[in-house]
Amino acid sequence: MTTPQGPLSHVKVLDLSRILAAPWASQILADLGADVIKVERPGAGDDTRTWGPPFLKDAEGKDTKEAGYYLAVNRGKRSITVSLEKPEGQRIVKELAAKADIVLENYKAGTLKRYGLDEASLRKINPRLIYCSVTGFGQTGPRRDQPAYDFLIQAMGGLMSVTGEKDGRPGGGPQKVGIPIVDLMTGMYTAVSVLAALARRNETGVGDNIDIAMLDVQVATLSNQAMNYLVSGKVPRRNGNAHPNIQPQDVYACADGDVILVVGNDGQFGKLCEVFGRPEWINDERFATNAQRVRNIGELSGMLRDVFAEWERERLIAALDKAGVPCGPINTVADVFKEPQVKAREMLRYVPHPSGVDVPQVGSPMRFAESPLQTQSAPPLLGQHSDDILAELGYSPACIESLRTAGAI
Repeated sequence: MTTPQGPLSHVKVLDLSRILAAPWASQILADLGADVIKVERPGAGDDTRTWGPPFLKDAEGKDTKEAGYYLAVNRGKRSITVSLEKPEGQRIVKELAAKADIVLENYKAGTLKRYGLDEASLRKINPRLIYCSVTGFGQTGPRRDQPAYDFLIQAMGGLMSVTGEKDGRPGGGPQKVGIPIVDLMTGMYTAVSVLAALARRNETGVGDNIDIAMLDVQVATLSNQAMNYLVSGKVPRRNGNAHPNIQPQDVYACADGDVILVVGNDGQFGKLCEVFGRPEWINDERFATNAQRVRNIGELSGMLRDVFAEWERERLIAALDKAGVPCGPINTVADVFKEPQVKAREMLRYVPHPSGVDVPQVGSPMRFAESPLQTQSAPPLLGQHSDDILAELGYSPACIESLRTAGAI
């Protein structure tokens, strides 16, 4: 029997984080049905609320205070404003932590200890609490006190050294990835970690303290490039769009536009040769195996480019698709949401926003048969749920107003 709430409908998350990495994790948990309470600074809120333009337009076509950056990472949450500097605010956070399963925070190491909101303090209140700290460099090491952003970690973690065109070629030089990939991957690792701790707590009854560092995440996700270096001693270099281990995989120019070709094995290479009318390439010792193609890719790529130039893009894509050879266009972001497969999977959804318009949201990629995910509520306005959350804690309307007057919420 299916349940409408999602697989984490029984889980409460206290989200003390902001910007992107940890909020991405809490959005994943919210997508899964968790009750995520987002704690924000009174009057200002999450930094990303102002990271625009673009900003969401209201029903009259005017800019709201909700930046696209913020809207990308905060759906399904409830927002409460709390001043952590004030004792009344610290008390509220402790009361929320007492009822929470998970706490997420991404303050600089040691910051929350000043307010009595560190892991040791909150787990005295709630021993079953799973407390996860997300920082640039972790809770230990010589850089533990330093701030970090995605761009910096892409550089320090080696990603930019293998991203971009070769030096000496047009556009050559290190490049960052076009999305904040380290933040996003850190959010993914964070979500996996807290769910693993939650599963363990179900067995032991004991919470945990999790330390996630963006630099660690980037080093871990060097994956094949790291291992290429570790087993060969050769430092990987930027190689444009060409794959370092599997060939041919690159961008090729047809007569009327570019396509990407992704040949993943010898069988697919044989089919490519047949479509191109070059069966002699299949048994050519220079190209017969992937290892030989990687070694001789300069020669092979030149031959391929000559053939690609003879084809119209759509005709070629159709021919290779029929043959089972992965090939496709390079879509713009606008093209992505026109893609029939993306539409069929309902990856673009609209949810009502308090400003009176429907706000677009990129759907969750997770699909569950027994506990299907529901369309989440829009990213909240600053402090939108403060009164409701405090009422759940037992605060009276008069007490809530007193806290607001004192600047604690």
